[in-house]
Amino acid sequence: MSLAKRSLAELVGTFWLVFGGCGSAVLAAAFPDLGIGFAGVALAFGLTVLTMAFAIGHISGCHLNPAVSVGLCAGGRFPAKELPAYIIAQVIGGIAGAGVLYLIATGKAGFTLEGGFASNGYGGGDDGHSPGGYSLKACLIAEIVLTFMFLVVILGSTDSRAPRGFAPIAIGLCLTLIHLISIPVTNTSVNPARSTGPAVFVGGWALCQLWLFWVAPIVGAIIAGLFYRALASEPANAK
Repeated sequence: MSLAKRSLAELVGTFWLVFGGCGSAVLAAAFPDLGIGFAGVALAFGLTVLTMAFAIGHISGCHLNPAVSVGLCAGGRFPAKELPAYIIAQVIGGIAGAGVLYLIATGKAGFTLEGGFASNGYGGGDDGHSPGGYSLKACLIAEIVLTFMFLVVILGSTDSRAPRGFAPIAIGLCLTLIHLISIPVTNTSVNPARSTGPAVFVGGWALCQLWLFWVAPIVGAIIAGLFYRALASEPANAK
């Protein structure tokens, strides 16, 4: 499969992740009396990855996340020369997903971006944007650790020695768990493309704080890639 086709698959998959996951938070989480809440949003993010893994996993590997691509590269599973194409496609997909969500959300009278539009943030107090008021340090640690664990699950479940056919389920459930833990902390990123999409539309504070949601997931992913490579010693060309 050509790099162009694989990148297009990543664009579509990341579109679905942002539109589905952030859409559940913006449109359904706080719906009067019937809102799906944190648990519903967590499940929605997990389902986007699960469904796309079955849909495009055989085409692009279904990374949907710059941190995942970088982590797989660090783990010897993905060529560094293809990182730019994947990351650009993922970011475009994330922005497109947020864009379509914005068009839908603004169709309701009274909608504003003041609620954050599912953007990720850190810090407490008047200038903070962590949902639970968590400090920059706490949010940084959470994003690094959770991305690390996410990549360990991805690398382990897609290992050539792991039971076949179950990786999408493990990865989707892992992302659900990650959201259940960290929505109150950062609104959950572990994915720079997911964070970039809504931030582009919110602007201001969301763009100013976006750096953390690039740095922390990528750091966590690199550590996980190197860790799993040393732990499992799987051949770099294993599928």
